[in-house]
Amino acid sequence: MKKIHSVLVLAVAAALVLTACGSTTDTLLDAIKQRGYLVVSTDPDYEPQSFLNPEGKRPNDTKCPADLLTSAQMQGFDVDVAKGIGDHLGVETCFSTPAWETIAAGNWADQWDVSVGSMAITTERQKIFDFTVPYYYTPAVVAVRADADFASLVELAGQALCVGESTTYETWLNHGDLGPHLTVLAKAPDNIVIVPLDTDQRCPSELTAGREDFVGYVTSEIVVDDNIASGMPMKKLDGPVFYEPLAAAFDKGSILSTETLLAEVDRLFQQMHSDGSLAELSRKWFKDANGEPVDYTVESR
Repeated sequence: MKKIHSVLVLAVAAALVLTACGSTTDTLLDAIKQRGYLVVSTDPDYEPQSFLNPEGKRPNDTKCPADLLTSAQMQGFDVDVAKGIGDHLGVETCFSTPAWETIAAGNWADQWDVSVGSMAITTERQKIFDFTVPYYYTPAVVAVRADADFASLVELAGQALCVGESTTYETWLNHGDLGPHLTVLAKAPDNIVIVPLDTDQRCPSELTAGREDFVGYVTSEIVVDDNIASGMPMKKLDGPVFYEPLAAAFDKGSILSTETLLAEVDRLFQQMHSDGSLAELSRKWFKDANGEPVDYTVESR
């Protein structure tokens, strides 16, 4: 009987401990502060927004689990924004680099806390994600090789174009509904054959390398300007085809509530807009085709 009583006492004590522990992690924000690090998903091959730092070394004292990258191993605009979130919360920022279509599909199974990966706010995505206020805005453009005969969008009718899979660029080419948050300026050419790759940064790389199953690609003007500045023989056709607001995204399927974390990141982004720190980061990482700094944190129409 004494033994049974002891077991019951231990069980009750354990339940109380679990309850106490649970009370400190009722929200995702609580859990992040308790463990001491934030897990951010982003693209490791999306220069200049986010890409691997070839000289970055993993710190010995990092709290990041072995399967995640540290902030020293990543660089770019999105990476600096993500670091800013971690600094604001008083924790280390760690990076997960799943395929974009995996991020965009939602239902992350709590493998990472937030996406800071230049995700555009669309009506469809709002069904599965909660978004912060935009931290920057980008124009989407169509680019082809500099020696191509194409001089305008309409001349691309019936041609094949490359895009990142599950992106707004793919939706635009499919004449899909981009929702009220994006301002569409031009209709996609008719009868386009779409060649989707896991990231739209592969489109110019493979086009430069001689791939012939597509003649051009659709992506952010930031990416195309960076392609041109780095020596890739590309040219933009006409002007922007649409503008998109880009924000941090939280999975609505998260086990822990993301409400307080979303509010904190919202507050941080609003502060960074007001004090000019987001604009400073934009000018640090984003240059036009002539190498001049650009501020993409102000909405353009």
